[in-house]
Amino acid sequence: MVVSQENSYIATLKNWDESVARARAKAWGITLTDSHLEILYTARHFYSIYGFSPSMRPLTKFVSESLQADKGRSIYLVMLFPGSSATLIADIAGIPKPKNCL
Repeated sequence: MVVSQENSYIATLKNWDESVARARAKAWGITLTDSHLEILYTARHFYSIYGFSPSMRPLTKFVSESLQADKGRSIYLVMLFPGSSATLIADIAGIPKPKNCL
């Protein structure tokens, strides 16, 4: 796994897999479930289409359109990924940190 020295996000997307996601999630105190993985794969799909990591608003819209409206609600994402959800999702999904997230 290649890790960026600047922000610890995975620098090479092709090195990401579920074992990497589980290790990164564990570092955040999260045990991944199928619900978590569904969101992570959706965030990676967003990145593959648009070439940038989604902040919370585009992420919720994309999840709503790709999965279900209930899963695209910010409260659902915060329950799965507490705190700065979009940043946490990006970190665990192995995509760069969203530009406008703290």
